[in-house]
Amino acid sequence: MAKTTSGTPIPAQTASDTDVSSASTKTAIGIDIGGTGIKGAIIDLASGELLTDRIKVPTPDGGKPADILQTTVDLLKQLDPPSADTPVGVCFPAIVKHGKTLSAANVSKKWIGLDAEKQFEDALGREITFVNDADAAGYAESAFGAAKDQEGLTIMTTLGTGIGGALIFNGVLIPNAELGHLEIDGHDAESKASYGAKERDDLSWEHWAKRLQKYYDKLEFLFSPDLFIVGGGVSKHHEKFLPLLSLNTPIVPARHRNNAGILGAAALAVHGDAAAHVGSTSAGAGATSDSDGASGEKMADSGAAKK
Repeated sequence: MAKTTSGTPIPAQTASDTDVSSASTKTAIGIDIGGTGIKGAIIDLASGELLTDRIKVPTPDGGKPADILQTTVDLLKQLDPPSADTPVGVCFPAIVKHGKTLSAANVSKKWIGLDAEKQFEDALGREITFVNDADAAGYAESAFGAAKDQEGLTIMTTLGTGIGGALIFNGVLIPNAELGHLEIDGHDAESKASYGAKERDDLSWEHWAKRLQKYYDKLEFLFSPDLFIVGGGVSKHHEKFLPLLSLNTPIVPARHRNNAGILGAAALAVHGDAAAHVGSTSAGAGATSDSDGASGEKMADSGAAKK
């Protein structure tokens, strides 16, 4: 599998959009590394469904590279891949470019500047696709979920330990949107409006919704989106806080909830380069085969170094 370059928008697609003949490319493994937990599953890329139970283990205290790498190795063994050739995608809470982590959210700062993709490949003993966690979740929702066939601009936010963000325009993912770091009232938005902040400050749903209101008001003013999608583990409780928000833009929970990162990482492991062939009917309105500006011949990951 050929590497792609970083920073190019990624058209979303499903397995049915390409000629997939082998079992290994109909399934893939997605691993989602977060500040509090590391999750993984084997995914059916035709349907976007999990073929195995999701395995979740705690993120090691401090989130240091060696500890997270070993935990990921152990998790992959628990998943028991059907083949040594089963594609693996790993998503991570950082800006990812050319396989390097340029930031580190809720994990050790020792990740910053690290050639993280190579570190994971060496530890796992196989090639992987490595991508930002919110980008993976956004890709999943665009290909299989709440943003499928959505016209215009969709903003997906993942509310967890921090806040991740993904921009999807006419079915095309725009990489590395760090929307959790918008400044609101002199603070990073995620320090006040993340689900982690809700738990840290012991906020009621109503009080937390007031903070979310400021955050989504800011996003609405800056981007004029057509749809907001809310992901992360707390999205399973969406009925407790989304109705408390007053916005001009529709806001809905992610269809794949807290599994979106796993699904997106797995899908990008297979379709990171083939997605250039997606037509507008399968990738979302307007996402044509040459939507990357190079007649569909070039496409990339959000740093997702596709092998």
